Amino acid sequence: MDLERVLKHLFVTRWHVNRAFPAPTLHAIEKAIEESHRAHIGQIRFAVEGALHIGALLEGTSARERAIDVFSELRVWDTEHNNGVLIYLLLADHDVEILADRGVHARVKAGEWEAICRQMEAAFKLGNYYAGVLRGIEEVTALLKRHFPAQQEKRDELPSKPAVL
Repeated sequence: MDLERVLKHLFVTRWHVNRAFPAPTLHAIEKAIEESHRAHIGQIRFAVEGALHIGALLEGTSARERAIDVFSELRVWDTEHNNGVLIYLLLADHDVEILADRGVHARVKAGEWEAICRQMEAAFKLGNYYAGVLRGIEEVTALLKRHFPAQQEKRDELPSKPAVL
């Protein structure tokens, strides 16, 4: 158990999430995702979670493990073409995880997702949450456009609204 991590998580509250992601920022993220969905048939979800619960911390749950749970909880896997992508931020750790459903995973290399995560994390460390998320969405959009270009009849299968957990 990492005591420093536990303390950090205990002191990150909903106030911190609201400060980093005020309503106008969440609205801009939603609009960016809606715009992104016009360019490809992939499905993007963004989720931010302030901190893990004490039980998860004591178990040593990583941001990646939590992102896998969130991927399932938000049903990002439940798309017709298996092309859902979750961008997950664990604010207390400033850790970004990108998870892709099997249709996307088969076409996009892990290193490409990692590069996007590192760019976003660098922006977050400087307090640039708005710019960091929008840049991440742009990068994910570029990958989805390459592998899942837009088609005539397209519908959004996942909500564009960010999930604040």
